[in-house]
Amino acid sequence: MIYAGLDVGSRTTKLVTLDSAIREVLVLETGANPLKRCQELLVGNNFKRLVVTGYGRHLVAPAHDGETISEIKAFAVGARHLYPDCHSVIDIGGQDCKVISLSDRGEVRKFEMNDRCAAGTGKFLEVMASTLETTVGSLGDLALNATRQVTLNSLCTVFAESEVVSLISRGEEASAIALALHETIATRIATMARRVGIRSEVVFAGGASLNRCLGKLLEEKLSTRFIIPDSPQTVGALGAALLARRNGSQD
Repeated sequence: MIYAGLDVGSRTTKLVTLDSAIREVLVLETGANPLKRCQELLVGNNFKRLVVTGYGRHLVAPAHDGETISEIKAFAVGARHLYPDCHSVIDIGGQDCKVISLSDRGEVRKFEMNDRCAAGTGKFLEVMASTLETTVGSLGDLALNATRQVTLNSLCTVFAESEVVSLISRGEEASAIALALHETIATRIATMARRVGIRSEVVFAGGASLNRCLGKLLEEKLSTRFIIPDSPQTVGALGAALLARRNGSQD
């Protein structure tokens, strides 16, 4: 019996299939038509059960006889499966950021989610990378090379972008601006994490976890070490697949 978990994110869509072990892991750009992209991923497959999470779950699940679960639940289950001693999860996705606290039994104790503002998300990094004429994948390394520090006063993406343009026009180094941007994001996420409460082990997930500068700053601000999964973008899809198998075995 094959079970599937689908995480329909704003930037990427992730699919994990499993039976007694993981069979397949796929990551594709969501694009402008998430329903079509998911149809491409699922075509020809006959799953015992499909569970869908992510911002597009309510669009995709009905079209494929799938069930829906929240991203909070999906990431909690996925992270705990990978790391049985995990007590905290930080996920930075394309359009939101989540901080989740887990009990000793792996249940969600408390969480906080920023999904109303792009600051602290992958979208913020994309916009700023474009403004600095670099790629989002290179932005973290650029920041790590900074030899001086400047300060950004705004957390709002629109106003922060204006500040960046102003700093560029004054001849400020791109690396210093990049570091300031990462400090802004890290400060916002660290504040969320303190409200929720951070306990080791901490799993750092989502595409932004591949940004070395952001991870370094967050670890410093929270005085803890992070665990980054081998496939940090697919933790939510894995959690959805595990729940599909758990629920399917009870049928």
